[in-house]
Amino acid sequence: MKNLDFKNCPLILAPMAGVTDVGFRNIASNFGADATVTEMLSARAMAHNPTKTGFMTLTTDAEKFKIAQIFGHEEDYMEKAIKSPLLSNFDSFDINMGCPAPKIVKNGEGSALMDDLSLASKIISTCKSATDKPVSVKFRKGHKTENFLEFARMCEESGADFVTFHARTVAQGYSGNADYEAIAKVKANLKIPVIGNGDVVDLKSFEQMKATGVDGVMIGRGSLGQPWIFAKLKKLDVQVDKFQQVCRHIEILRKHFEESWLKLYIRKHLLWYTKDLPMSSDLRLKLATCDDIDDCLSLLNDAFDKA
Repeated sequence: MKNLDFKNCPLILAPMAGVTDVGFRNIASNFGADATVTEMLSARAMAHNPTKTGFMTLTTDAEKFKIAQIFGHEEDYMEKAIKSPLLSNFDSFDINMGCPAPKIVKNGEGSALMDDLSLASKIISTCKSATDKPVSVKFRKGHKTENFLEFARMCEESGADFVTFHARTVAQGYSGNADYEAIAKVKANLKIPVIGNGDVVDLKSFEQMKATGVDGVMIGRGSLGQPWIFAKLKKLDVQVDKFQQVCRHIEILRKHFEESWLKLYIRKHLLWYTKDLPMSSDLRLKLATCDDIDDCLSLLNDAFDKA
């Protein structure tokens, strides 16, 4: 059984729906991510539509420590998900108790579980009993109240091996600033490792996060269009050929997905990859409406050459 090494403050790629696909995780891993997390996996969907969910559980050997993130509010479905053959090649399981998406919260899942500590505790202990692999919990400052410290202690008491704390409330969504003082408070009150999450986009913010005393740092939106940010934060002496990495991302996805789906899915990634280029609105429009991936790559090749 593998465990995440917290001795040197590991850097972790956050779970992001529609972003952290198998190709994106591969690139992040190659550029220094110590652990990677899948997109959110619905425990119920894993039971009723395993084929669709299976695409989100694809991995590559580049991923050093693979974490599957599961969400749900029913203990039996969560237990079945943990035991599912789809997740047999993962090293750890994370329980999402922080997603602020209205459709998730409305269903009593994600951050809604912060309002029901009893149920949240049962889910954690049930998942922990279902596996000998590490189980973690990701949560926010709070939903109806800012009960993050009480919630963090509950996670520890219920058997969580470590926690990830995104220091924003549900109402904030992804706006405003992450509360690093709250992260420091959680770290000071728990014995298990605490991973900090929120607003780490460069070396300055990375150092500010580490100053809270966290045992690890999770990078989410800061990696959009630059999954090589992990190398920058680790100050690794590597050269990044951005066009080559875009091609690599697409190459991996083409092994598993139909071109008709991929050409629509990849558009947002292409725009993120080129966000720092002095692009004209005309080029952005072409990328956003591109109907052929190879044509898009030709456009990108020219754009990166001129940058």
